[in-house]
Amino acid sequence: MTKLKNEYHIKEFSDEDYPLKNLSDTHIHTSPDIKPRLQTDIGAVLSAKNEKMHSIVLKSHLEPTSGRAIIASEVASFPVFGGVVLNNSVGGLNPEAVKASAEIGGRFVWFPTVSYPTMEMDWVKIEEILHVVAENNMVIGTGHMKPSDIFSLIDMAKTLGIWKIIVNHPLTGVVGATIDEQVEMASYAYLEHCFVACMEMHDNLDPMIIGDSIKEIGAKRCLMATDFGQIHNPLPVNGLKMFISTMFEYGISMDEIKLMCGVNPQKLILG
Repeated sequence: MTKLKNEYHIKEFSDEDYPLKNLSDTHIHTSPDIKPRLQTDIGAVLSAKNEKMHSIVLKSHLEPTSGRAIIASEVASFPVFGGVVLNNSVGGLNPEAVKASAEIGGRFVWFPTVSYPTMEMDWVKIEEILHVVAENNMVIGTGHMKPSDIFSLIDMAKTLGIWKIIVNHPLTGVVGATIDEQVEMASYAYLEHCFVACMEMHDNLDPMIIGDSIKEIGAKRCLMATDFGQIHNPLPVNGLKMFISTMFEYGISMDEIKLMCGVNPQKLILG
C-alpha cells in the first residue's frame, strides 16, 4: 500500500461516474496569490462543479477570501465559501478583520498560519475574536497552531458555546499532534486531514498514518480535504479522488469517506 513519491492513483469507481458527487473540499488554495497557484478561484470552482461536488472552501494565507468566494459562486452558480486567515497581512489577531469578513459573508476564521511562528498569542484579542465568531455562527480553523495553543483555543471556544472547530492538518510538521492529542482534540473539534501532507514536496507523510488516525479517532470526528492548489501538485479535484482511493484501499469504507468529505464539512459550513 505504501506509495513512493507522488505515485498515487485514482480508484476506478465502477458504479459512479462522478465519485466526488455531493462532496466538499474545505481547503483549497487558488490565485490570485503571491505564490503560483494551479487554478484561479473560478477555475477551481468550475472543476468542482464539473465533478458535481457540493461545495468548496477557498483559503488564502494573505488576504480574505470572503468576497472572492461570493464572486466565484455567482459566476459559476455553485456554492463557494471563504473567510479570513489571521496572519500579519490582515493585522494578525484582528477582531475588526473578522467582523468585516463576517459582514461580507465569510464563513471561516482560520487562526495564524505562516505568521504563527513569530506571533504572540494575545488571548484577550482571541476572546474578542471568538465572540464575533459566536455571534455570526462561523467556523474556526486552528491554522498552524501547536497543540498547546490549540487546546487553549478549544477550551475558550467551548466556554462560548462554539462547536464549529476544525483542527487543520494535525499530522503535518507545522502542527505535530500526537495520536493521544488528536484523540483529546476530537472530543470537541473535528480533525481535518489534508492529502497535501502526503506529497513529496511537503511532509511526504505515509498516508497510512492518516488512515490509522481516522481509524483511531473515528470518521464522525474527521474531515478529508486536499489543501491543494500548488503548481507542483495535482488539481484539487484529482487530489481528492486520489485521497479517497488511498483511504479506501486502506480499509476506510465509502460510507466513512462520504461522512468525512460530505456530511461533516457540510454540517460545519451550513449548520
